[in-house]
Amino acid sequence: MIHLSRIATRFTQLQQAQRKALIPYLVAGDPRQEVTVPAMHAMVAAGADIIELGVPFSDPMAEGPVIQLAHERALEHGVSLRDVIAMVAQFRQRDSDTPVVLMGYANPVEVMGPGVFAELASDAGVDALLTVDLPPEEGCEARQILASHGIDTILLLAPTTTEARVEYLCKHASGYLYYVSLKGVTGASHLDVNSVRDKLALIRQYTDLPVTVGFGIRDADSARAIAPLCDGVVVGSALVDSVSRQASAGVTEIQAMLDPMTGLLSAIRSAIDTV
Repeated sequence: MIHLSRIATRFTQLQQAQRKALIPYLVAGDPRQEVTVPAMHAMVAAGADIIELGVPFSDPMAEGPVIQLAHERALEHGVSLRDVIAMVAQFRQRDSDTPVVLMGYANPVEVMGPGVFAELASDAGVDALLTVDLPPEEGCEARQILASHGIDTILLLAPTTTEARVEYLCKHASGYLYYVSLKGVTGASHLDVNSVRDKLALIRQYTDLPVTVGFGIRDADSARAIAPLCDGVVVGSALVDSVSRQASAGVTEIQAMLDPMTGLLSAIRSAIDTV
């Protein structure tokens, strides 16, 4: 009997229900460490299917200003990769079904050691790793180690990815593929739906994996425009910004801090359920 991962199970369920995946992103430990796990549960309650949890890093090169600042705040609180893994373990005490992807950069995993990371992450209930700055050619050994612990490797594709490169990436990814919808950093706004449509058509020639789209999706309208083209939408900067604005305004009660974020997420859920 083949054991399906949480990610494969979730996408199978969504396909059967003819629904698109809603994948919110937050930076672990921002704006305070004790906010992260309640935020994850709140996201699920608002309609999230998979959660991407950002691992704080000092040089988050793919991020725009909003998420860069979130990384800085989390690091100021001393949040480490081990802390992030512990947050996932705490989340799993109440939620054994929602897939959790750690999204970040190679350095923290390299420092910990891929083997140690894979063992700790697997034990905590992490389902996949997305490493922004590790070329797949250099990550072969790490992918094998992760796979041996049941952890998928999510790979990124971009508007500039050549067809030969698309084929290579599709061959080495697992879980799902993450298409970066624009030439820029997280939070950018110049979303070109026609360009996304053309690129996804190319990607689907080389894979049966679900294809998600992120970068540039900030509200119900942009999510509604992209959702018909893909298997899931990723929303990050708008959610991170919502929570940080509440914290900056002096809101300290966690639920009140999260309410605008979950309101936005619920609106996006409703929007993509109409397509």
